Amino acid sequence: MSTENTTDTATTTSTPKKDDIAHRLYEDVLALLLGTMVVSLGVTLYSESILVTGSTAGAALLIEHATGLSFGVIFFVINLPFYWLAFKRMGKAFTIKTFIAVGLVSAFSKLTPMLATFETLNPIYAAVAGGALMGIGLLMLFRHRAGLGGVNILALYLQENFNIRAGYFQLAVDMVILVCAFLTLPFDKVLLSILGAVVLNLIIALNHRPGRYFSAR
Repeated sequence: MSTENTTDTATTTSTPKKDDIAHRLYEDVLALLLGTMVVSLGVTLYSESILVTGSTAGAALLIEHATGLSFGVIFFVINLPFYWLAFKRMGKAFTIKTFIAVGLVSAFSKLTPMLATFETLNPIYAAVAGGALMGIGLLMLFRHRAGLGGVNILALYLQENFNIRAGYFQLAVDMVILVCAFLTLPFDKVLLSILGAVVLNLIIALNHRPGRYFSAR
């Protein structure tokens, strides 16, 4: 076997074609369903423990705690202005999947408390487990070219186009939102919310790398 043929074979083996790594429709559907279900469970832990997170979900939780309105409705409405940026910068497919994901989280966050109740829920556990669940759910969505609107859209756009890590950018934004929580929530709840935000964003920062799942089009 010649060196040229060996090189060609190695190159072909180590560099999969785009069609080979593209997600199939049923894979995207499963990822959207499971990812949003996992995120919604984390949101439920936060809602039950009077905690907040970052991004538009954090803003929706703050409004829910302050007004008693449904998180799902607030979350869906607050994300509406960001879809234009998603369409212009991230493409039609990303926008459609993100719109569906936001709608599913809104629905699941309404259904989950009806299907699962907690007699005892330690707030420290809720902060860590809830943050981890939301981070894992977001990873599933990111890897299938979807997000949860709001800051997620901006974070993914910056990562794709300016090589700014989505997790680190969102962590900075989340800290700003959590500072605003000091005006609404008890001090200990805000501290636990910050702990959860760190867990969430570390999961994303350590597992979602630029160029690994996204490529400029």
